[in-house]
Amino acid sequence: MKVLNRRPYSQGSQCCIDVKEVTPLTLKTLPSCRVLLSAVVLLFTVLPGSAETPVPAPNSSATSWIPVGPDGGDARAFAGDPSNSSHIYLGTTNSWIYQTTDNGATWQRLAKLSKHDDLIIDNIVVDASDPKTLYVGAWVVDHPDGGVFISHDGGESWTKSAAMDGQSVRALTQAPSNAKELVAGALKGVFESDDAGVTWRTISPPASNELHEVESIAIDPVDPHTIYAGTWHLPWKTTDDGANWHNIKNGLIDDSDVFSIIIDPKEPQTVYTSACSGIYKSLNGGEEYHKIQGIPSTARRTRVLMQDPANLGIVYAGTTEGLYRTTTAGTEWSRLTGPDVIINDVYIDPKNDRHVLLATDRSGVLMSNDQAATFKASNDGFSQRQVSALVVDNKDPRTIYVGVVNDKVYGGVFVSSDAGKSWTQQSGGLDGLDVFSLAQSPDGVLLAGTGHGIFRWANGLWKPDDKVVMKEEKTVTVVKHGKRVKDTKTIEKEGGNIEGRVYSLDLTPGRWFAATSKGIYESDNQGATWLGGAVLEKTDYQAIKSAGAQVLATRREGLALSQDGGQTWQALPLPSPLSSANTIAVAPDGSLWLGGREGVFYSQDKGANWAQIKTLPISNINNLSYDAELKRIMVTSWNSTWVLAVDEQTREFKWWDAGWNVRAVRSQGGRLLGASLFNGVVAQPELPAGSQGSNPSASGGR
Repeated sequence: MKVLNRRPYSQGSQCCIDVKEVTPLTLKTLPSCRVLLSAVVLLFTVLPGSAETPVPAPNSSATSWIPVGPDGGDARAFAGDPSNSSHIYLGTTNSWIYQTTDNGATWQRLAKLSKHDDLIIDNIVVDASDPKTLYVGAWVVDHPDGGVFISHDGGESWTKSAAMDGQSVRALTQAPSNAKELVAGALKGVFESDDAGVTWRTISPPASNELHEVESIAIDPVDPHTIYAGTWHLPWKTTDDGANWHNIKNGLIDDSDVFSIIIDPKEPQTVYTSACSGIYKSLNGGEEYHKIQGIPSTARRTRVLMQDPANLGIVYAGTTEGLYRTTTAGTEWSRLTGPDVIINDVYIDPKNDRHVLLATDRSGVLMSNDQAATFKASNDGFSQRQVSALVVDNKDPRTIYVGVVNDKVYGGVFVSSDAGKSWTQQSGGLDGLDVFSLAQSPDGVLLAGTGHGIFRWANGLWKPDDKVVMKEEKTVTVVKHGKRVKDTKTIEKEGGNIEGRVYSLDLTPGRWFAATSKGIYESDNQGATWLGGAVLEKTDYQAIKSAGAQVLATRREGLALSQDGGQTWQALPLPSPLSSANTIAVAPDGSLWLGGREGVFYSQDKGANWAQIKTLPISNINNLSYDAELKRIMVTSWNSTWVLAVDEQTREFKWWDAGWNVRAVRSQGGRLLGASLFNGVVAQPELPAGSQGSNPSASGGR
């Protein structure tokens, strides 16, 4: 399973804006974005050999599927509308910008700045002279890329600055005394615009070995020519718009990553600077710093400093171990949240400083209405979850279970009992473990495969359910027909627990299977004990599926097939031209299905021969599953927003454009649900009463 982490510590058509260099697109030209609650995205390419253009299912439409939660995830940056304190913008880790018009009580998706899910939006600036003008600085986590994006209509349409295209922009700010002046900090240095972002010039020395990898920028509130730049090494200052720079390191520990610099708006000589070595304060414009005491060394990665606009002696410090505050201009500090809260930004209502918002990793937006004494989640409409597993209850289709990754104690498992309209975290007992697989047995037992074994949901808590036994034969003496004879007896002894990552669970009547990083395990007593380990001298099996006595398991490099319920196994090579296996399925007719980078393959003779379905318009397959409701093999891809339903016998297919990249699809009472890579669960819009249900009949060839 592909797990993506956007944290720097280390679509489709729905409201997705195709950013152009010159001509902006507007949301008015796109389908409306109605969010009920609130990896890599590429344009799909038709595989060579696709003879026909597929026809969409009868109930398909141009309307993308709708994100329905679970709410929460990674939130990165705030920006307030100076003309309306209830209107706030929010940046994310996957190219999306949200907004709220009710002070953070609810959120709506505003725009997506890239076709790809890879922009980290750490900086949003609302023009002080024209609140309809927005500036965004963005970067990409795994390679130098990003840029500056500009909107003049409140975020409905955007253009990308050609001069800053490709720059990894880590900081962006507007001069308080000159709205036309913008300064950006990027990996390649400091850039300035004096015409509201129309043109840009480099103001840091191009050949400098020090003034690059700029993480923070601050501009003097009175003198726009005085600029501070914090790098991954030390802070710098210029008083002449970059003609000359000098290092302001006196009092700082050498090689300190400078995350945030703020300047007192009434006393510009007072400067606060946060670094990996602590928080520092200067009373002479950064020429001499002294270290502030009171924040422990473990919390020194202070990503943001923020002064209370109503009381400048109050300063908040958002760290990787909670929120700290001083009410005495830095002489004393106290922690206001638990140490598990990782804070990326702080917003203080300029009209009511008791109203405070936090943008956090994993827990999304936290809100306080008592000046940070207490916080509660405020993520209605904000869904940035990485859904790794999706199960629709086999008795009540309105009940949905999802597993998520990368969210620690704020993640785990979520359940909705009203078809996705509301969600409840159901993670007690998981202790912050990532959930890679979920499965429900026919009689309702729910298991979670985590990064550290299998858990069972019982009596309101997840409990370990991965006790391993080992079988061995032992010679014993028995009495038969009045004579003492030797006999061989199979005994079981304890073998510890399944300690590895559990990628896949298959719970069929009579026998359960688990594919793990330690091998394949099976249970014939509904999980009371498990037997297994390496199969065919191999471990790290990513998926396992069964139908009757036939069991198919896969690693990246090959397959294992059992025709006797897992008692014995035979190795199967990957069919040509498949380079690696991502996913498998077993259909009720006994056919085997295999997906990977090169497409979908099937075998009707127990893996002796394989055929590729060359008419499918997508490749780089990430999931195959048999859908009993549609009676089809469901196919999804890393590279496309299309969802296919393939007939196991004719190989004809139907398709939907979900508008989002999904890693799995499940039927849910007449509609489809998708597990998205960064946007939670997405659902087909529910049809009006009396409309045709989702039982499409169009085909795309054979």
